[in-house]
Amino acid sequence: MRLEELATTRSPKPAVTSSLLTRRQILKAGLAVAGLGFVTGCRNKSGKSVHRIAVPLQGMTAEFMQLWVRGAQAHPAIKNGLATFTVFDGRMDALTQANQFDTIITQRYDAIIFIPVDIQAGVGPATQAKAAGIPMIGSNTLLADRSLYVSYIGSESVISGEYVAHGVIDRLGGKGNVVVLEGLIGQSAQVERRQGINKVLAQSPNITVLETKSANWSRAEAQSLMENWLTSHGNTINGIISHNDEMALGAIEAMKARGIDFATHPVGGIDGLTDALEAVKRGEMSTTLQDANAQAQGSIDLALKVLIGPSYKPMSDIWNQYPGQLSWDDGKKTEYLVPWTPVTGENVDRLLAIRRAG
Repeated sequence: MRLEELATTRSPKPAVTSSLLTRRQILKAGLAVAGLGFVTGCRNKSGKSVHRIAVPLQGMTAEFMQLWVRGAQAHPAIKNGLATFTVFDGRMDALTQANQFDTIITQRYDAIIFIPVDIQAGVGPATQAKAAGIPMIGSNTLLADRSLYVSYIGSESVISGEYVAHGVIDRLGGKGNVVVLEGLIGQSAQVERRQGINKVLAQSPNITVLETKSANWSRAEAQSLMENWLTSHGNTINGIISHNDEMALGAIEAMKARGIDFATHPVGGIDGLTDALEAVKRGEMSTTLQDANAQAQGSIDLALKVLIGPSYKPMSDIWNQYPGQLSWDDGKKTEYLVPWTPVTGENVDRLLAIRRAG
């Protein structure tokens, strides 16, 4: 979609008010956003001004974004009323996000934490917000123009692409035929994970890629696509490299229906979703965990640093969780990279316990 198209026929879209959602509601797939309103009121119980943060994110149907929102809800500044945040569900549609920016700008939010659907299409709306004087923090997925951010916090997706490719190719002993399930085309995670995967494939001359196609981060689409590939290629498919866990889990369902042995046909995903962690325990796949909680809480700290100024000290404890890898540095850096955590048989139970306790 051209940026010119994004600038026309805009109408406000509903938002999710963070203070109205319980953790149980956040974790329900298919969250009903239409019936929830905007944050109301600008003062906490002490009478001090509340910092209003808008969060236009890519979409709330997948677990990762639900985990991100849950992490943001748990930030001390949100819990004590120093700040509020309002989630705008982009529904995996760039035009929807562009529409929502009109509302954000009109309602004069103090700051924006942006998780764009598309690396290019999000530039236009973000430019409008910057022109309106609203500071922007990037999180999780990137814009093509990073100068639009005050700072960005996420995880380096090229690295995760390398992890997932190695996880499958190493188990194949460096030879065999693979298929690649790609994410939503044009999203930064898809672009960068492809780069990482292709880097490893270029170093693996005895690996043949039979098919590469997008399943749009969707478990259902990936299952259907994998069924078609199994029909076309049969037992010549030796391994599956997926840009995320949802699609890997869809491929696994298709493989189960054919009675395929996961011990000899490795499946790799990315993100460390709950079902994927369970699948790792069963020996069905490999994955690498992306820390949604750290990205969410870190982005709120960075937004409050901009709004409050030099006196602000981070309120989240995530800055102490990765010694030597992630540090606050007085909130002055333009980029903060949260490390990936490869999921193994040794740490999967601990990771599941943390997820369930969250």
